[in-house]
Amino acid sequence: MRADPKTILMRSAAAGMTVLALMIAPSGGNAAERPQYIAVGAITRAPIGWVGFCIEYNPECKTTPSVPRDVVLSADAWKDLQRVNLWVNTNIKPMTDMDHWGVVERWNYPDDGYGDCEDYVLEKRRMLVKAGWPREALLITVVRDHNGDGHAVLTVKTDKGEFILDNETDDVLPWTETGYRFVKRQSQSDPNTWVSLGDGSPAPATASAR
Repeated sequence: MRADPKTILMRSAAAGMTVLALMIAPSGGNAAERPQYIAVGAITRAPIGWVGFCIEYNPECKTTPSVPRDVVLSADAWKDLQRVNLWVNTNIKPMTDMDHWGVVERWNYPDDGYGDCEDYVLEKRRMLVKAGWPREALLITVVRDHNGDGHAVLTVKTDKGEFILDNETDDVLPWTETGYRFVKRQSQSDPNTWVSLGDGSPAPATASAR
């Protein structure tokens, strides 16, 4: 359920203060005070929806392995994340794949204005890439939500930690504040390779300017 506008503003302000604190914190500060990076495990099976997406949008999946890159979380980058998350959440209307396409699972761009969680993620990823963000920092991620159901979000890897863009909230949150259990996501080096996820642990990011 989406929060009311007043709650969104309060949460966004609180999240903004957290990010501002991260931006001005000394680089040698206590790592425990910064958002942790999700622990990445072994290679695992890609979601069936991604496999189908790559058949339909084949040119987008014809990529070669690349060097992982994280985004430098500047004030402008933070505004980009907030803008894209809010725009997609506001302009795309939720609809299940069964109601939309007559199938249980299908990933695609919500060009007709409707979609489910994976479609929101794909659109946010597409918009950020068009805005100049590196694909290697924008990772489609599978989680278990508060009810234990499967859900998809976009993980954005930055030099200040990992932040989540989610159609269930207009807040851009550090992954540790979502309450989700993280299952698997795309590898930074190859979007067609998926890796399992575990508990978070502090880890340095390979920061590169957007």
